[in-house]
Amino acid sequence: MLLILHPDTDLKSDSYQRTIDHLRQLPGISYRVHEVSGARQKLTEIYLLGPTAQLDADSIEALPAVERVIRISDEYRILGRHKDQNRTEGFEYNGLRFDQSSFHLFAGLCAVDNPEHVEAMMKALKQAGLPCTRMGAYKPRTSPYAFQGHGKNCLPYVFELAGKYDIKVIAMEVTHESHIEEINDALAQTGNPTGVMLQIGTRNTQNFELLKAIGRQKTHPVLLKRGFGISLNESLNAAEYLASEGNANVIFCLRGMKTEAGNPHRNLVDFAHVPVVKRLTRMPVCIDPSHSVGNRDLAPDGISDVLHAAAQGVIAGANMMLIDFHPRPEKALVDGPQALTIPELEQLVEDIRICRDAYQKRRALYQGNPES
Repeated sequence: MLLILHPDTDLKSDSYQRTIDHLRQLPGISYRVHEVSGARQKLTEIYLLGPTAQLDADSIEALPAVERVIRISDEYRILGRHKDQNRTEGFEYNGLRFDQSSFHLFAGLCAVDNPEHVEAMMKALKQAGLPCTRMGAYKPRTSPYAFQGHGKNCLPYVFELAGKYDIKVIAMEVTHESHIEEINDALAQTGNPTGVMLQIGTRNTQNFELLKAIGRQKTHPVLLKRGFGISLNESLNAAEYLASEGNANVIFCLRGMKTEAGNPHRNLVDFAHVPVVKRLTRMPVCIDPSHSVGNRDLAPDGISDVLHAAAQGVIAGANMMLIDFHPRPEKALVDGPQALTIPELEQLVEDIRICRDAYQKRRALYQGNPES
């Protein structure tokens, strides 16, 4: 059972204390409190755990701090919608809004290689008016002999350059709990010039101890990639691990499924699940066309496969895109064949604008339709 309190409820208020006192007396019932920061107000949600079927919803809803009660019917207790379209979704981070209506482009280096390439990328982003990027410092690789990333050694100059070019959020994969501390130390060392969105890669989607560790910190939002060989339900439960530890500021990323059926692409593009994730959960949905497709080969129409895939995700309502760029893809230490070039950034921004406009027109077409 989920209790949604009145907006901006003070946790020190008499009404809140009386509500909690009542909940403590319920036999066999425990509770967890989660705070949700909306665009205009802060909401507090209380999750009742145990034999809640025996509880009378009307009597619980009559408690002084409670606005309404929702009976939870599916697995995603914290991140799920539970057929309640009025639940608050999304979050604010470093001056940007991330929710199921917004859109942010995170173009950048799959793996940081040197300061010159980082600066060239961030300069291009600033010129395009883009405040977000992706920068890989820690790179889990299939082969133990492949480049694993520069790790903490590159963090100070990446963060300093982000501040120089007004980059507000960097998506950065972490593979170990210690990486969180390294990122925090580097941010403090450089004067906190930017924000970091902690990324959990597809290989770590079911690394439950890592999920718990990242969920326990509430400083940084989290970008969770779908596991490459598991079901959507299993990946959504991985997101719930993060939320259950206290951090519900989670974005879910679709990045293709590992299967020979996707050939000649690197993975089978799964962007048809964009609206599914938005229907089942309150998470914003990201797409990663670079790792889905794995190349920048051109179709006969002159548009690359990766950009066709990107358009499919955006027109389906994606809220964020990770995409690989590099000033010199032939020199990239990771995934050079799929990286777009900086001159292509302007085209991508216009392509996204066209697709977002088409998505908004599609929404308007079906809004108010009783069958939709």
